[in-house]
Amino acid sequence: MLLEAIFRLYGHDFRNYAYSSIRRRIWHRVHAERLDTITGLAERVIHDRTCMNRLLADMTIHVTEMFRDPEVFHTFRTQVVPILRTYPFIRVWHAGCSTGEEVYSMAILLHEAGLYEKTRIYATDTNADVLNIAREGVYPLERMQHYTRNYMEAGGTEAFSNYYTARYDSVIFHSFLKKNMVFGQHNLVTDGSFNEFNVILCRNVMIYFNKDLQDHVHRLLYNSLSMFGILNLGTKESINFTSHAEDYEDLDSQSRLYRKIK
Repeated sequence: MLLEAIFRLYGHDFRNYAYSSIRRRIWHRVHAERLDTITGLAERVIHDRTCMNRLLADMTIHVTEMFRDPEVFHTFRTQVVPILRTYPFIRVWHAGCSTGEEVYSMAILLHEAGLYEKTRIYATDTNADVLNIAREGVYPLERMQHYTRNYMEAGGTEAFSNYYTARYDSVIFHSFLKKNMVFGQHNLVTDGSFNEFNVILCRNVMIYFNKDLQDHVHRLLYNSLSMFGILNLGTKESINFTSHAEDYEDLDSQSRLYRKIK
């Protein structure tokens, strides 16, 4: 009843999320709202948009960081960048970009490779609030030491501090990194393909989906990727055992980098 009501009233479709994960998040919101039942939460969500916003924040988990899994970005530099050098123009899609740290990471990587001027990065998420954070490019200063280590392990060639300006307890990333970024709302569950991309990054998004929904998203990504385009999944995900497993070749299975060949 709750998930159906959310879909019909607000257009957010959580009906095919992994049961155990979605159940845990719903009960967290039941208790946070000082309710006793899921039915009580459904009634509140139906009549109170602010409660729906709080529930949506619980349902859409946003775990990210600059150069997350540095070895993946390092492999991208060595295995993917040489391929991208052959393209006249590069379109990149970060699907489920969260608060944008990995989008800026990719912009920095491509800048250092001399490719950013001919690149457009499309960064999408279903949650408007995290997209606003991504657009601003402002992050806590206290995270920069950790992010600098990630950057260096990912093969960074400059001083990481060159890319941002510190202001009190926050940093803002330089505007030249944003100039080739396009941020927008897109729901992998309900929305279709909107362009053809040379690179798609959809990292640790589908781990929260059931098998049917994973297959649906894999079809969307496949249809959105150009021939010989690059797909990057999260380190806890794989193209194996999906309906498109035979349509890709491994570039680096450990880093979950695949190339579309069919």
